[in-house]
Amino acid sequence: MRSSVKSPSVAVEQVDTTYLESLIGYNARRAALSVIGKFLEKMAVYDLKPVEFSVMSVITHNPGVTSRQLCASLNILPPNLVGIVQALDARGLIERLPHPHDGRAVGLHTTQQGNELMLKAEVTAAELEMNVGAKLTPNQVQTLVTLLQKIYL
Repeated sequence: MRSSVKSPSVAVEQVDTTYLESLIGYNARRAALSVIGKFLEKMAVYDLKPVEFSVMSVITHNPGVTSRQLCASLNILPPNLVGIVQALDARGLIERLPHPHDGRAVGLHTTQQGNELMLKAEVTAAELEMNVGAKLTPNQVQTLVTLLQKIYL
């Protein structure tokens, strides 16, 4: 507990962030902000926000995925996904087709336009990842990804 006694004013020559830098959350957030800022800039060309990129990537690599599966795999709340799917559909990037085994479900598929967009966007994302990880060895990049996944998977 801090004392309520006022100490004389002092000038800080160098800010000490040692405690913050020892925290997983602080470091993860700082790294995420750095990467997301660059990601937003690169994906603006494709008019894709990070969550839209993630949704499109899952649909691209899993043709016929259902909304329920998307929500579970990306940790998105169903009401939030509805607007994302509607926006991607309105842009002509995805289409909804009947599910082959479940008459109540709808499978999501990328359109030709969506496939073409994601081919370019994923190449851009891969280039960004190489730039972001340039200070690390390939083994360090893999270790970092593995360790981060241990926290949220």
